[in-house]
Amino acid sequence: MVNPPSLDRRRFVKRVAWGVGAAVAARSMLAEGTGARADSSSPAASFRPDAEFGLKATRAQAQILPGDPTSVWSIQGQVIHGDRGMLEGSLNAALGPTFRAQVGQNLRIVLDNDLPQETILHWHGLRVPETADGHPRFAVPPGGRYVYDFEVKGPPGTYWYHAHTHRRTGEQVYRGLAGLFVIEDSSEASARLPAGVFDVALAIQDRLFDANNQLAYLASPMDRMRGFLGDRILVNGSAGFGMRVAARPYRLRILNGSNSRIYRLAWSDGSPLTVIGTDGGLLEAPVRKAYVVLGPAERVDLWANFGGRSVGAEVNLVSLPFDGMTPTGPMGSGGLPQGAALTIAKVKVDRLSADRSRLPEKLSGPEHYRFADATNASAPRRIVPTMGHMAFGLNGRVFEMNGVGADERVKLGALEAWEFDNTAVAGSAGGMGMMGMAPMPHPFHIHGGQFQVVRREGVAHAGYVDGGWKDTVLVMPGEKAVVLMRFLDYAGMFLYHCHNLEHEDGGMMRNLLVVA
Repeated sequence: MVNPPSLDRRRFVKRVAWGVGAAVAARSMLAEGTGARADSSSPAASFRPDAEFGLKATRAQAQILPGDPTSVWSIQGQVIHGDRGMLEGSLNAALGPTFRAQVGQNLRIVLDNDLPQETILHWHGLRVPETADGHPRFAVPPGGRYVYDFEVKGPPGTYWYHAHTHRRTGEQVYRGLAGLFVIEDSSEASARLPAGVFDVALAIQDRLFDANNQLAYLASPMDRMRGFLGDRILVNGSAGFGMRVAARPYRLRILNGSNSRIYRLAWSDGSPLTVIGTDGGLLEAPVRKAYVVLGPAERVDLWANFGGRSVGAEVNLVSLPFDGMTPTGPMGSGGLPQGAALTIAKVKVDRLSADRSRLPEKLSGPEHYRFADATNASAPRRIVPTMGHMAFGLNGRVFEMNGVGADERVKLGALEAWEFDNTAVAGSAGGMGMMGMAPMPHPFHIHGGQFQVVRREGVAHAGYVDGGWKDTVLVMPGEKAVVLMRFLDYAGMFLYHCHNLEHEDGGMMRNLLVVA
């Protein structure tokens, strides 16, 4: 059983360089290389980084299962300049390091591509300039380099980063090109939440292995149609994940980093989940749920109080069974079906604690958007998942690297209403009727910031947590979700897409042009 809460972060980070056995001179990363800079003005003398990091996308071996190690594509990291505590090494090479940054910091992140494919990283949920957002048109060729310069903007919360390469996002994320990104600031201090080793980030992913412990991916046409589903759950890159905890409260930052799997998170003993945050930070007040539905790319922060439990007590974080509402059949690769019962993490209390922290009644005071203030309140921007000619799309259009429709332009600073409509009936025009397939779940993501979910129609699930700030919204078959988003800070070309990564790679993604 691994025991991340007991690790001292700073001592652990000091052991993180490029990974096992690598020796790289940190400053040479900035002096050499052929990749393009994220900002087009060469070294950008006007940008003063508070911290600099080096990331290398490379091939590695990870000990995930007993026996042979697994070949993965790994993001290995190093602090070039700044607080070494800002980069936490992962348990193994199957997941990238975790960033911990403060609102207002200027970061420079240098990405070197040591892979046989081009790649680029997207900072999911962060408000960054167009050239730092990870659009696939900026993909770095093998042997190339990319430099990201950006200011860390709020709200504080649990974010992540991952590959975003055209038609290869699913494969590259699946093979290991992803990691967590935590933003903190003083505004959270008043809530007095668990901190330090009691603030634990957990990335949940599902994987499928062959007889030699190697990753299997897209073994059948059905995997592309429904989205890839594995048969083993990894947490922070490790199978059979467990935590040893003290009998006291913890903050658990949970990411669904799977390609397409949806989780119905719950405690195995029936205790309610206490939700304190979602994609973009803390809720106004805690919310208790019997279970939480978490779609791909969504995050949830939990107040997990193990106080009152005796030493030796155990409880599991599980995913309860549900109707997956997604195609299954003989063409699948062998992964567990959507909605299968799963054990996510095993938690064991191994020591007592004198801490008696209490759950705050108030967590934050987020701004509330008003629907009437949206520039398009009378006619929300409607987004419909479509499929035809073996390609996924949005509103009947597939992804074009530089293509932007006349209706895909928004004004910088504008508050807009977007309606994600997943009510199409199988076989209907523009619906998901190819090959007799039923409608499928779609987690919709908008680049460039956070939005608020203001309304759902159709089949609503009790496990949704729609409060607070979001950047991804799960819309199940038969549902509509209306969100309000203000496009702040940066003009340029961004993206909106389904975060079922096989759907995204299949064309269910479009450009969005934010104009000043």
